[in-house]
Amino acid sequence: MSRAERHRLSSLHDVELASLSAAGDRQAFGELVRRHGSAVRGLLRRMGASASEADDLAQDAFISAFESISEFRGEGAFAAWVKKIAARACMRRMQRARRLRDLATASVADDAPAAHPDPGGRMDLDEALKGLNEGERFCVSLCYGAGLSHAEAAEALNLPLGTVKSHVKRGLDKLRARLAPEVQSVEGRRDNG
Repeated sequence: MSRAERHRLSSLHDVELASLSAAGDRQAFGELVRRHGSAVRGLLRRMGASASEADDLAQDAFISAFESISEFRGEGAFAAWVKKIAARACMRRMQRARRLRDLATASVADDAPAAHPDPGGRMDLDEALKGLNEGERFCVSLCYGAGLSHAEAAEALNLPLGTVKSHVKRGLDKLRARLAPEVQSVEGRRDNG
């Protein structure tokens, strides 16, 4: 692709790129992937996928998005649309893995690792998210990581709206409790310094 073509594509809005992609312009879709790939992988990591799983899931999500790009109407942000696709793929993979684990171990226990602060007393948000149960992690990640409304997250997860709201509230409460010591210690240092 020439520099002029790359510049032309980079100056277009996502809706215009989606329209060109629907007409078969693979370079336009490549620009959408370039713009939003990192954010999609970040969302998947926050949902609990490893780095390599996030890469695979993001690739699958963009392939699905390309195959159904004509369904994107531009009524919402392209980023939110592709993040919904990625979140659904992540949920399916995690549910499949959980079923296989349950069959192998005959256990129903939640195996999400607890979040632990690092030796310096700080806790990473990604680590704190791992301490939430799967429903809370998905809902918080979609509503705050992907920028979806509660209603959009409910649709993406195929859950009742009230359930999503409850998961978000409980998840945020747990995150605040886990991350609060860090905030309090920083504020204490400011007051004493």
